[in-house]
Amino acid sequence: MVSIKQLSDVSYSEFIHILKDIFEHSPWVPERTWNYRPFSSIEDLHGKMAGRVNEASDEEKLRLIRAHPNLGTRLAMSNSSVQEQASAGLSDLTAEEYENFSQLNKQYMEKFGFPFIMAVKGRTKGEIYECMEKRIAHGVKDEFETALAEIEKIALFRLCEIIQNEE
Repeated sequence: MVSIKQLSDVSYSEFIHILKDIFEHSPWVPERTWNYRPFSSIEDLHGKMAGRVNEASDEEKLRLIRAHPNLGTRLAMSNSSVQEQASAGLSDLTAEEYENFSQLNKQYMEKFGFPFIMAVKGRTKGEIYECMEKRIAHGVKDEFETALAEIEKIALFRLCEIIQNEE
């Protein structure tokens, strides 16, 4: 772990290295956050990183959403995603559950053009599946915004795992 003060003082390349996977496969977020140092807390850093996402173009936001893996699939993904999905029981799906998730993911992807995104920490596979079933009824614009809000939650969880606030 690194402290928030230490993170504010590291070199540009170390800063990017430490934060490159906070927003899934999107190192452009910490790259654009570098000039906002120093950070007073994890929440301050998170807010500044989320601000860079909010300022991004719709195309960049869509690439960020698409950088996330489908939930409950067996595709290659970042270590953080693997751990997050495992903690929600998504790495231990039965054959039937896997098929159900696969079918719903396919329907979701066909409708929206991007994967279903949900901050799964503290959730069960049943809760996740129910949420997928509900959100597939959303419109594209609403679901785009929901996906970005979930990505912000995921980013905060990830920051809390690697950074400690000063006491």
